[in-house]
Amino acid sequence: MIRATSELANYQTCFSDGNHQSISDAATDNGGGGTGFRPHDLLEAALANCLNITIRMYANRHSIPLRQLTTKVDLDRTRPDEAVFRYEVALEGELTPEQKQKLLSAAKGSPVLKTLLMKISVERASDTTSP
Repeated sequence: MIRATSELANYQTCFSDGNHQSISDAATDNGGGGTGFRPHDLLEAALANCLNITIRMYANRHSIPLRQLTTKVDLDRTRPDEAVFRYEVALEGELTPEQKQKLLSAAKGSPVLKTLLMKISVERASDTTSP
């Protein structure tokens, strides 16, 4: 679970999982200070990081000599009723074409990718207020 708490700076938000924390903020052109990740950046980051970890785990389990991996994700929200995540994978190392293909196929096992491909619903759990 992630808990997000508003900070004093306009729109700046501290978020934490109880062990780690970071800052999110609106862009300056939207009245924020640009001091942290924008919320949509965090969606892109979740997928990029999960793809990266998934591919590296596959390489480790199968002794594939992957030296470096870079994943990039871009969220396209220009379509009226659809959000499109586009990702790129750059593999480095002494890899055969077969190993490269296996690593690229392993990306399909990314838990975040699988979640994003599901039918998604958003529900409000409860509201709390302090006097």
